[in-house]
Amino acid sequence: MSEDRGVAQALPDDVAALADVPADKGEVHVVHLYPREMSIYGDLGNTRCLAARLRWHGYRPVVHDHHPGAPWPGRADIILGGGGQDSGQVRVTEDLARHTDRLRELALDGLPMLMICGMYQLFGEAFITVEGRRLPGLGILDVTTRGNATRMIGPVVLDTDFGSVVGYENHSGSTVLGQGQQPFGRVRHGSGNNGSDGHEGARTANVVGSYLHGPVLPANPALADGLLEVAARRATGGWDPAEVDDTVAERAHQAQVRRLLGS
Repeated sequence: MSEDRGVAQALPDDVAALADVPADKGEVHVVHLYPREMSIYGDLGNTRCLAARLRWHGYRPVVHDHHPGAPWPGRADIILGGGGQDSGQVRVTEDLARHTDRLRELALDGLPMLMICGMYQLFGEAFITVEGRRLPGLGILDVTTRGNATRMIGPVVLDTDFGSVVGYENHSGSTVLGQGQQPFGRVRHGSGNNGSDGHEGARTANVVGSYLHGPVLPANPALADGLLEVAARRATGGWDPAEVDDTVAERAHQAQVRRLLGS
């Protein structure tokens, strides 16, 4: 990877060695928001998945970890955020507020983003903790979340614009979509946003919010490549994917669908 402000992760040599093509299609910059405070239940795997798939497709991934108080990375082609405890959300709120205008502009401009659990909630209008503290969100997604004492835990299957998506939810926040807000998916198994309306996550343009941990991207290659296609087109002017052997991931995906849906 190239040297650049905020670059913190190198693609492991054994992962890069799986690529059958040279990395000559251009750089794609991946920004991971708050990996220390907001990356539990395996969410870091989403960043590693995108970096690996970019390399396997012949692009050069450049990964920036953004921490509270740090300068904003010099370039972002796709942005990821994960889940965390309520205390973690409080620790990142001030820094997130500093970059609100930038993130809103990037979202309006079509930059792909994937926000999981806690960051999904903070990309909404507001998160109201179980103690009643109101944390203002960025308002990129028209959703409002309230903490409650009952956790929604277990495997999930969704129907989405990217095909069926499998994952694992573990959240106490109950999220409600605003009028006209598109969900990320329709729940076929699991609780989703709140256990009652059949919706999971939210999507506005290329910004996707979801409660699916797991991490979700390695288990759903079509979703990963759907986000990468937008990022690569923005970064290099085109999308020229290579053949990637997803046999194991696709078998695991289908096994999960059959186990949960019986079909």
